[in-house]
Amino acid sequence: MKQVILHVDGMADHPRQELDGRTPFQRAATPHLDRLVQTGEIGLLALAPEKVRQGSGLMGTSILGYDPKKYYQGPGPLEAASLGIGIGEHDVVYRCTMVALRADAQFGSKGGLNEVKKLGPHVVMDDATAGLISTEEARDLIEAINEQLGSEMIQFYPGLGHRHLMVWVDGKSRAVCTDPQLLVGRPIADVLPTGDGSDILRKLMEASFQILRDHPLNEERQKAGQKPANCLWLWGQGKAILWPSISERFKTSGVVVSQSDVHRGLGIMAGLEAVDVARLAGADLRTQAAVALEELKKRDFAYVHVELPDSVVYGLDVAAKVKAIEAVDRELIGPLFEGLAKLGPHRIAVFCDGSNVHLGQAAESPGFFAYCDSGATSSSGAARRFTEADAQASTLPPRDATKFVVRLFAKGS
Repeated sequence: MKQVILHVDGMADHPRQELDGRTPFQRAATPHLDRLVQTGEIGLLALAPEKVRQGSGLMGTSILGYDPKKYYQGPGPLEAASLGIGIGEHDVVYRCTMVALRADAQFGSKGGLNEVKKLGPHVVMDDATAGLISTEEARDLIEAINEQLGSEMIQFYPGLGHRHLMVWVDGKSRAVCTDPQLLVGRPIADVLPTGDGSDILRKLMEASFQILRDHPLNEERQKAGQKPANCLWLWGQGKAILWPSISERFKTSGVVVSQSDVHRGLGIMAGLEAVDVARLAGADLRTQAAVALEELKKRDFAYVHVELPDSVVYGLDVAAKVKAIEAVDRELIGPLFEGLAKLGPHRIAVFCDGSNVHLGQAAESPGFFAYCDSGATSSSGAARRFTEADAQASTLPPRDATKFVVRLFAKGS
């Protein structure tokens, strides 16, 4: 029996005016996902309560069967696991996001980037991805930061795009920090880190701004009409704690297939073997499906994570999101389902959550699932589709995301 968890990340959405009140999933042609629903079941997910810290990797932690109240420490430690960064028992890992800040035009300034002299009142979060800065450009900036701010206690590590890491040796982990995606268009003065250790964090963020503001690379970006990466925003912190492995819990061997450092690290923390990043770097969707199927010939379980490009997730082009969803269904899910059928009996659970951005602003999107056992005869009906509305219309009660994995590995057909 092969078991697959397919996590389609950031694709759930709200009804859009541009789509006549429908969501991108409702507009998109997704025959393979729809067939899964029609031969199986669909419903809503019960996710973590509000008191659990939020951030990338929360859904993945839950659907792999780990109580996020106990195991989810934020995206920082997960990315560190993926990047192979050694973390001591008392060290704290912070997500270090490159952002673009600007002056607030409401207070008499022109809203220009060069008008910002220091962090504080009248400074606005302009772009939480620093204009979707490239990995190569960001690496140069992180190296400049580490050269000037790195020490025996503080080290900065390059990641992908605008996402990077800071390790604070024997550091503080209880400061209140905010995901910059939730702050776009808002003044930052009242949302800078507070609490234990926040004085150090604020000093580092201020120092990063002074270094990056006048960096030659940012000057070149502005001349080219691009937004500068003029500050490092620290958040998403946590310590590396030990997780019980999936192989120990369910007596199976497994693999994680993902290009995301957060979700690759999540799989590593769960004791899964991570596919070599070289096999997936820049890989298209069909290649990701082929890699997953190749791995499933050697082991029984795969956690496959796929997400839309940042330009689609953080952009405002709804038509682009519809096309991206259709591409995922056609080029990854179709070949994956076809290959699974050839491997014999299998169970597959597809989990979908939304990004925390809607129309360029912070938002929550519903999480939902579809499940199918190749040996079962249950059906949710030929008219059902893999959409938010169909999940909400399901007669099934919302399923606890952390308990689903038990069903996936249950003995018997």
